[in-house]
Amino acid sequence: MLLLNASYEPLTTVPLRRAILLVLREKAEVVHGDTEGAVLHSATTALSVPSVIRLRRYIRVPYRRRVPLTRVALMRRDGNHCGYCGRRAETIDHVIPRSRGGAHVWENVVASCKACNHRKADRLLDEIGWTLKVTPKVPRGLHWRLINGEHHGDPQWAPYVARVAA
Repeated sequence: MLLLNASYEPLTTVPLRRAILLVLREKAEVVHGDTEGAVLHSATTALSVPSVIRLRRYIRVPYRRRVPLTRVALMRRDGNHCGYCGRRAETIDHVIPRSRGGAHVWENVVASCKACNHRKADRLLDEIGWTLKVTPKVPRGLHWRLINGEHHGDPQWAPYVARVAA
């Protein structure tokens, strides 16, 4: 479920349980219901499953200059492809190994398949004659704040996510 601030700007995604609790406690309201019309039933109530909810009170979000480096965000940045061979990535790898002074920053981390990660180990790319398929860089844009699991792709989210990505 997409969670919007009171000003209709996207904040994050939340699990269904959290969305329902926010609505039942009247801290949020449903903006769009589920496209399939799914309904949750209890002994006394029926509630349509929300797709987009909006907080009733505005929440000030502290501005962060740098997008936090997480595994999910890294995989999304690299499209789940290995930075060395291009196959499906399952792990992350430090281009300059941490054991050799490499930092845990966007510019030094790529998604990697298990085979490449194991073969590279704690060596530098020059030592094994490898090159990167992409140059690792810091993702830019406010839409990276929405990362909380995989992108849902719900068409009802488009107007809100498009505003942020622009």
